[in-house]
Amino acid sequence: VQAPHLTGFWFRFFVRLIEAPLIGPFLLKKENQLLRNTVFPEEPMFKPEYPQEKEHSVVELDEDGRPEGRVESALNCLPHYDPFRYWKIRDYAYAYQSTPSMVAESIISMIEEPPTPLLLSFDAAEVRKQAAASTQRFESGNPLSILDGIFIAIKDDIDCHPHPSTGGSTWMHEVRDVKKDAVCVSRLRSCGVIFIGKTNMHEFGMGTTGNNSNYGTARNPHAPDRYTGGSSSGPAAIVASGLCSAALGTDGGGSVRIPSSLCGVVGLKINYGRTSMEGSLCDSGTVEVIGPIASTVEDAMLVYAAMLGASPANRISMKPLPTLSSLRSLRIGIYTPWFNNVHSTEVSDKCEDALNLLEVVIPEIVEMRTAHLVSIGSEKLSYDTRTSLALFQSFTAADYVAAQCIRRRIMHYFMEIFKKVDVIVTPTTGMTAPRIPPSALKSGETDMPTTGYLMRFVVPANLLGLPAISVPVGYDKEGLPIGLQVIGRPWAEATILRVAAAVEKLRRPVTYYDVL
Repeated sequence: VQAPHLTGFWFRFFVRLIEAPLIGPFLLKKENQLLRNTVFPEEPMFKPEYPQEKEHSVVELDEDGRPEGRVESALNCLPHYDPFRYWKIRDYAYAYQSTPSMVAESIISMIEEPPTPLLLSFDAAEVRKQAAASTQRFESGNPLSILDGIFIAIKDDIDCHPHPSTGGSTWMHEVRDVKKDAVCVSRLRSCGVIFIGKTNMHEFGMGTTGNNSNYGTARNPHAPDRYTGGSSSGPAAIVASGLCSAALGTDGGGSVRIPSSLCGVVGLKINYGRTSMEGSLCDSGTVEVIGPIASTVEDAMLVYAAMLGASPANRISMKPLPTLSSLRSLRIGIYTPWFNNVHSTEVSDKCEDALNLLEVVIPEIVEMRTAHLVSIGSEKLSYDTRTSLALFQSFTAADYVAAQCIRRRIMHYFMEIFKKVDVIVTPTTGMTAPRIPPSALKSGETDMPTTGYLMRFVVPANLLGLPAISVPVGYDKEGLPIGLQVIGRPWAEATILRVAAAVEKLRRPVTYYDVL
């Protein structure tokens, strides 16, 4: 999509222009010509479909079993305990005797006057209640799991009772009540997790920067004048700032991986169908999943183990088998023209330095991006963010079917590549965190070139449902984080977690709360 970078008055004028009944469709009609003028021989694939190949040297997890049992299995896969530059989940667990309530008071004091709007819903009394229950379990010598007493935040499009779910909007909570936890939240709660509240986000997930003019825009802990990335802006920023060990986000177009990359933390986009989406605002699409954002790879793995478990429908149609494992040697693929298509070579250089790579070719990348845009846009028409919505409303049913034909075609290409390599690597984003224009804070902005750089590498995992992870591997000359993306075979979360654990490089940002 080609459009000027607009903020302030001209942005508001542009929005009204593209929403006009006659002018808007004329301005947007050129964007869909690729789909409407091309014949695709493939049958449409309306959601990702593929068999599961068993990975080597893995531990199988029982998705029908207790989440606490899966977390214990994940804990046994971790390397020898060693305190890290961030406080990890194991740091909290080994520090606790009867102290979750003490830590809660420290976090509450830090949250009540935050420098930027990280949380949209926060209830100190609710946090104290959860912490008191955890403290009592520690005092009696019966913590539920290593996640007992661990503080986790939830993106505002995932239900976490008793908090409302607004999706970053001003009205969703008025038409949709939250009566219980989302399934993934419920699984974490059964492990003893303490939920600190609902985080900020790009309104309804329809943006890559994290800008939210309704509640204020979360700032990047590494540089407060820069964006966090989106749409899971609050989850990434609150983890990077040290206020909690992990958070849950949603990822339909890089919305876990983009902010994780820009904020220097770990973001895991799980395989489509791996966990239930029940209780989220995005529970009916074919590209979006719920995934953990954490300070380290091992923390992401512990949270992932607790929350996984497919919905009944996906268990019948997809038959997923969750696994975890320790590290082993792998074959890693790179498509150089795509890998190097970045705003600054600092990004690709840092990512390439982290790995030994095997060249592969990925065809039809432009067609893949178009298919993803039409798929996610058509599936989000039930929500309302105005610039994106105007574009999405220009898509037809024929466009959507054509996009699903492309999905099957691109799936074939990737399955052929995975016969040669275990994973494909790219930079997570084509640039580091962009600056926030002051004029964008009141009304938002449209900046398609920046969106293009931020989304350049994330699309395949969403369109094809593949697992992918963003892990920090270095910093540019201004000290901004650079993320490496690892894309795995279908259902191969165990493999991408192994690669990510081997290359992660973390350091605390300028805005960091030393909770412990």
